[in-house]
Amino acid sequence: MEKRFSRRKFAASKELIRLILNKMQKLYFPLLLCLLSLSAFSQTGKIAGQILTSDGAPAEYVSVGLKGLKAGTVSDASGKFNLNKIKPGSYTVIISYVGLATQEKEVGVQDGATTEVSFTLAENANQLEEVVVQDFNRYNSKEVSSSLRLLSPIQETPQNIQVVTSKALSDQQVISMSDGLIRNVSGANRLEHWGDMYTNITMRGSQIQAFRNGFNVVSSYWGPLTEDMSFVDHIEFVKGPAGFMLANGDPSGLYNVVTKKPTGQTKGEASVTLGSYGLYRATLDLDGKLSTNGKLLYRLNIAGQNKKSHRPYEFNNRYSIAPVVSYQIDDKTKLTAEYTLQHATMSDVGSFYVFSTKGYGTLPVDFTTMPPGLSPSKMNDHSLFLNLQHQLNSNWKLTAQVAYFNYQQRGSSMWPSVVNPDGTMIRSVGIWDAKSEMSLGQVFVNGTVNTGAVVHKILGGLDVGNKDYLADWAQSHALDTLGAEFNPAAPYYGTPVNGFPVYDRTLNLEARAVAGGGVIDQKYSGVYLQDELGFLNNKLRLTIAGRYTYVSQSAYGGAAQTARHFTPRLGVSASLNPATSVYFLYDQAFLPQSGRLASGSDVKPITGNNTEFGVKRNWADGKWNTTLSLYRILKNNELTSDPNSPPNAGLSVVLGQKRAQGIEFDLRGTIVTGFTAVANYAYTDSKVTKVAEGITNIKVGDVIPGYAKHTLNSWLTYKIQKGALKGAGLSGGFTYMADRATSNWSDTQTQTNLPNYFKLDGGVFWEKDNIRINLNVFNVLDKYLYAGGYYDWLNAYYYQTETPRNYRLGISYKF
Repeated sequence: MEKRFSRRKFAASKELIRLILNKMQKLYFPLLLCLLSLSAFSQTGKIAGQILTSDGAPAEYVSVGLKGLKAGTVSDASGKFNLNKIKPGSYTVIISYVGLATQEKEVGVQDGATTEVSFTLAENANQLEEVVVQDFNRYNSKEVSSSLRLLSPIQETPQNIQVVTSKALSDQQVISMSDGLIRNVSGANRLEHWGDMYTNITMRGSQIQAFRNGFNVVSSYWGPLTEDMSFVDHIEFVKGPAGFMLANGDPSGLYNVVTKKPTGQTKGEASVTLGSYGLYRATLDLDGKLSTNGKLLYRLNIAGQNKKSHRPYEFNNRYSIAPVVSYQIDDKTKLTAEYTLQHATMSDVGSFYVFSTKGYGTLPVDFTTMPPGLSPSKMNDHSLFLNLQHQLNSNWKLTAQVAYFNYQQRGSSMWPSVVNPDGTMIRSVGIWDAKSEMSLGQVFVNGTVNTGAVVHKILGGLDVGNKDYLADWAQSHALDTLGAEFNPAAPYYGTPVNGFPVYDRTLNLEARAVAGGGVIDQKYSGVYLQDELGFLNNKLRLTIAGRYTYVSQSAYGGAAQTARHFTPRLGVSASLNPATSVYFLYDQAFLPQSGRLASGSDVKPITGNNTEFGVKRNWADGKWNTTLSLYRILKNNELTSDPNSPPNAGLSVVLGQKRAQGIEFDLRGTIVTGFTAVANYAYTDSKVTKVAEGITNIKVGDVIPGYAKHTLNSWLTYKIQKGALKGAGLSGGFTYMADRATSNWSDTQTQTNLPNYFKLDGGVFWEKDNIRINLNVFNVLDKYLYAGGYYDWLNAYYYQTETPRNYRLGISYKF
């Protein structure tokens, strides 16, 4: 039966490819003919060549241009480049890369002829790799990782993409995905994050999808376990649904965590971080060769930490191990294997919430309902990646990769079952044992084809995945009793009057999950094809693409639902000059979702579209850049939590349609020598435009919960360049949010906004040779900061407080 199923899937894939090609032809072929005709009038020549390192390896991403002209391109994976549609005459070809010496060569171009020219860098392949790594270690980056599959530099891509580099993460002492990361990206926000367990980032009015190395790693609403920064190289935020070719994507976007890989350099770094509230952390990063010829490389990252909280009895102790091995099989083929283990032992995940009938912020910032002695929750998160890259020829590259994820959790979640009008409550602790298993696969090709004066950058591939999530949350135990409720005004933290919970784990998790309705599964496959056409010496670029997705899924014991959908994509990008480009994007999204409707109806996938305009500019020869974008997103069928049910009930309602629109501005990079900056602003207007039948608690025009209309962030760093204080510096930044919406809907409360938010951070550092000492103070003004909402079913406000003023002292040594 499995073989017959595989043959059917193969036949279906061929039919899907045919369907995509037919739809693309009907939609875009007339437009393509018009653009091709523009390129056919003049007789021109071509300059082609290759750039190699000193040891004969191809040099990728090196900028190539003509002196005094705007024509330009970058070398591909084989080091080759083409400058098309060049008028006859004499020219000076210039190659450059940040950190490398510029080279020039004189060439002549004739009608209808190709002029060949080659360059050899002074650096070898390992040295060039080190330069590339250092480029990511700045605050801005010109390129995205290969896991996003885009052949063009960020400047030429018709999409708002923001890269948070490892240098930014290090300077800001970000130690996990849920720890201050979002200040680096316009419009990003976090809510319902369960402390440091899950990241849950919202942007452009919705929760965006979590990716790692190009794979969608969301197996349910709860997840994935937030990545420790010890094994993370950088993070790519893709705004809008352009990640459609990676997997099923949300119209609001995604973030892609790119893990550290071997560089070929023999080096290492050790660091120790101490901080407020019992933070003790150590990391070790080893990078080197396992063979003398440099073909077998390794990278090993290890981290461990003990961390308490500003709330008593809370803790989050973690360790991670992440070995990576790569092998250069031959000149054209490379295999990379990567394994990551993350282990967390943390206090009950519901203890972060505060419940009050009197309003937000009415209890002390360190208030908790959790008693000491409650069993901790334990998580083991395993992931395995295998990546094979093969250079088919000078113009085509094949990539095949698979990933396996296995997440296991044994723990509990606190939540009150009753909150009385006077604020007293009965605290309940529900079991939360869970297991997530995902098997994912991708095969894709990148290539370049010339048709006359038009350059085609082709991307095509297949994307398949199986995701299973099992959870037992059907057992609950009350810590308090009627007449002996917990009183927040006079909290008692001894042994609860009703004792601690003892759960029945006699049956295996699979059996308990089935009995309790805690089973979610998803199977999907998709094929996609994209063509980026370059006109007028690549000054004008047209992107035409389409994806066809099939998905089957079931949730909470319901029958499997299937869906099929075609999502087109059209993008235009134009270079006004070598430093400035403008773009337009129209994109659609298709995102299957899991949930259990309070009405009992079937859950439909999310569909939506995004229309976006933007301007990108590099300043000071690319040392810093800016992006300005305007967007409008329509999103249909999205689920939202049922406001009349407790969170652990797992019930949802269909919203209908919502519209998010806004303006985003991002600035990042080195403004002048020694002074670097990250600054961004976002205006977000997200409202309900249609209400599904039967929904009475949500109205057209209601604001969408969980975002701020105005968000402003900054992080500035100045390093002294000369004198006795050379190497010392100052850093600081703030986050400001205005018109903050609450975290959920409410029938009974008219208060839909939270107070404005302002958080100031700052620090000092000193670095010399291989040593860096960094001291940061967070929440310098010691503000009472929180986010929350109102639960109708409890008749109570709920919110999470952030850490008061706290510090981190880090010492790192490179060897």
